[in-house]
Amino acid sequence: KMGILSIPISGHILKDLFLNFCGLGCAESDRFSRRGLGFWNRTAARYDASMWLLGGPIPRMTALVADVVRGSARVLELAAGTGLVTEAIAPVVGQVVATDYAPAMVERLARRVAAMPNVTTRVLDVYAMNAPPGSFDAVVAANVLHLLPDLDGALDAMLRVLRPGGRLVVPTYLHDATVGSRATSHVLGWVGFPGQRRFTLDTLRTSVAGRGARILRTEQLDGLLPIGFVAAEVT
Repeated sequence: KMGILSIPISGHILKDLFLNFCGLGCAESDRFSRRGLGFWNRTAARYDASMWLLGGPIPRMTALVADVVRGSARVLELAAGTGLVTEAIAPVVGQVVATDYAPAMVERLARRVAAMPNVTTRVLDVYAMNAPPGSFDAVVAANVLHLLPDLDGALDAMLRVLRPGGRLVVPTYLHDATVGSRATSHVLGWVGFPGQRRFTLDTLRTSVAGRGARILRTEQLDGLLPIGFVAAEVT
């Protein structure tokens, strides 16, 4: 596939690149499904290559996620995208159900984890989960909370499928954390980025705690857009 640095950066390409940097997958409500599905299917092929811009905090993030879910028997990953987090957690857990809203993302994801027998992939909307309550020991949703139109509804759905004592891990880009991240976020907005909110680490932590989860760990991971790492436990 063609790398980003080998092509001219036209206005249209720049817009797609900036939009593509918003997170590691996509999960949206029916109100946004047509727009979101088309965008993520269109950009899946160059998603990994685009991480050169906002991917600085990703290695630390994936290491932290793996540490929190280590030893879990059954893990649900939402908004898995092309599998950047999946390949980090699969070696340290029992089973992973890795999902994304966009079929093109799931195709890339499936190829990435083809040699990992404990990973199952599927297309899934975070608002349409039908798993019974308490089905999973951990839920991972990386870099997607800032995209979700109904944040409380999404967090409640994630917590519902966790067993008592289960872990919720939701590292998320912090668009309101620093002067640089706010400037970057405004540029993203200028090119049409479909974000729903701008987090700081404090507002991200408060959003998760507000749904009744007990916060276990928080950390701000520096980058052009920092990532706020938040892990919590079902009480």
